Amino acid sequence: MKLETFPTTDAAGQVAADAIVAQLTPPGPKRLVVTGGRTPGKVYDSLAKTDLDWSRVTITLSDERFVATDSPDSNERLVRERLLQHHAAKATFVPIKGDSPTPAADAKAVEPALRGLVPFDATLLGMGDDGHIASLFPSTPDVAKLLDPKYEHFAVGVDAGLAPFVPRISLTGPALLGSKLILVLVSGEAKKTLLERVLGDPDFAPPVSALIRQTRVPVRLLWSPG
Repeated sequence: MKLETFPTTDAAGQVAADAIVAQLTPPGPKRLVVTGGRTPGKVYDSLAKTDLDWSRVTITLSDERFVATDSPDSNERLVRERLLQHHAAKATFVPIKGDSPTPAADAKAVEPALRGLVPFDATLLGMGDDGHIASLFPSTPDVAKLLDPKYEHFAVGVDAGLAPFVPRISLTGPALLGSKLILVLVSGEAKKTLLERVLGDPDFAPPVSALIRQTRVPVRLLWSPG
């Protein structure tokens, strides 16, 4: 595996969008996992305007903050405002935050739906400066266990490892790795340094290393300066 580098965030994002479209174009039902944060916004804008049969596509999230869906911190809000527009408004969206009183209860409630969607055709993830993916942080208790593809649950409730410090719901290893293609879209020198270290140092094991060091799913690492 290598780090694919691009001159701009838009260029990296377009490659990610094109790769997702390629996965969603063949006939039949398609499933897509997307992420929150600032980096993927342009990807979603591009996908939303792509003329494919979105009525066949089901979309869900890699993780969600335990906040109201109209909160600026809500990943669902980002997806609804940037992705589920134009052509992509015909897609089916499966939220991972529901009406339960706790993130753990929401994770339990969405588990059957997630199991019914696997395998995903594509999964788009970001990565934090600490190497976290979805909402699985280096500080998350038993994070290696949660990332194991044999872990018994597809979603869990977790605490935040970085701001905003609100509880979260996160997909786990068997869900994240239950995909035909994983795209990790990142920007900034700190993240490039971290990924290069993961690629070169087998003893360095932040959460993203669980994706990079497995062999069951193709992973593309797409980086731009920001």
